[in-house]
Amino acid sequence: MQNDEAELFDRGEAVGSTGSPQAGRVESVSEFTRRVKVLLEGGVRPGWVRGEVSNLRAQASGHVYFSLKDAGAQLACVLFRGDAARQGVALRDGVQVVVSGELNVYEVRGQYQLIVRLMVDDGVGRLQKEFEALKRRLADEGLFDAARKRPIPSMPATIGFITSPTGAAVRDFIRILQRRGWCGRLVVLPAKVQGEGAAAEMAEMIAQAEQLGIFELLVIGRGGGSLEDLWAFNEELLVRAVAACAVPVISAVGHEIDVTLCDFAADVRAETPSAAAELISSQFLDGVQRAAQAHGGLHKSAERAAGLARERLEHARSRLRQMAPAAQVERGYLRLDDLTNRLAAALRAAAEMKRARLAEMRSRLAQRSPEARVKLDTQRLKSLEKRLQAASSESVLKRGFVILRDEQRRPIPRRAGVRSGQRLTAQFGDGEAGLKAE
Repeated sequence: MQNDEAELFDRGEAVGSTGSPQAGRVESVSEFTRRVKVLLEGGVRPGWVRGEVSNLRAQASGHVYFSLKDAGAQLACVLFRGDAARQGVALRDGVQVVVSGELNVYEVRGQYQLIVRLMVDDGVGRLQKEFEALKRRLADEGLFDAARKRPIPSMPATIGFITSPTGAAVRDFIRILQRRGWCGRLVVLPAKVQGEGAAAEMAEMIAQAEQLGIFELLVIGRGGGSLEDLWAFNEELLVRAVAACAVPVISAVGHEIDVTLCDFAADVRAETPSAAAELISSQFLDGVQRAAQAHGGLHKSAERAAGLARERLEHARSRLRQMAPAAQVERGYLRLDDLTNRLAAALRAAAEMKRARLAEMRSRLAQRSPEARVKLDTQRLKSLEKRLQAASSESVLKRGFVILRDEQRRPIPRRAGVRSGQRLTAQFGDGEAGLKAE
């Protein structure tokens, strides 16, 4: 259903041509969030994350909530009670840790968080560094090359399982083989799988299995644990023994998130011992499934034909609904409304453009009007008149100056133009007075 919805949105069928949702195409918030949950949880694989603990909250239920942060981001995390009880790290704000877990979307709040399954103090990074260093060295030797890998037998008659005979891993392994109807022979080769000397014991069991010569396939593995618990499967002695074994080897160590160097050295890596049992018995199940498929092939073909007929019928009904007069009238109404709105908008735009053009023409006409030129020239003439009046002799006399004139009433501009005993006339702003030069 989710793929069908995604396809509808890709084809643009989830929304009508006018932008209105069509019936049956709109998701609720819960449906949309559930689709996001499926995409994220199915697309993001479990992995390791390093960061600083902050916002630590331990609930009375035993669950622990916190955030992992670094300089660029933070990640909400939850450690459920059962997983929290198995951790050896004393959690507190500010501590650096490395966690392993899977992504989960909490639909109620619409947020994603990391479900932590395993946590180690970042100080355990020492073992991780040793792991990476040995991995690089052995890889450089070609010990992990794909060309060295051999295919496992499709239907092995005898299998040897190197593991602890009392562990849950061997019980799960046997239970799955029995449940899936596998008909071969299984021999448990007992060995320590943890602690001092475990790697040497398992390497010795590989050597003995080769000497017996009865095994078509070997499985080496154990259940999950911490990095320290699984360290025997990272020791160079055992890794080299797995790589050199003449019998094809499946490595099935820990849980899905656990990775050891034996996984790289083996011919095939199974995520868990249970996954190894499923892989071994898969060929037998394939035969059973092929028989069942052949038996039910006719029924499936009939169902497929009926389904196609139903799809064609539904498609025809949909087209009939779209071609109905009522639907065409509704689409006509929508088209008419759209054209009306567009015409009104175009008329408003044209009127606005005309008004702007008229205002521009008025402005230009006002700038070129004779009345404006006359007013401007009048102002200039008045200014010149004021300047001429200010420069006239009457204006000068009114400011307190005196003009001396001779007998012919000519102005005398200099002292040299005055003779002793000469009759002069002094012109003031308010009148004249006779003077005699001495």
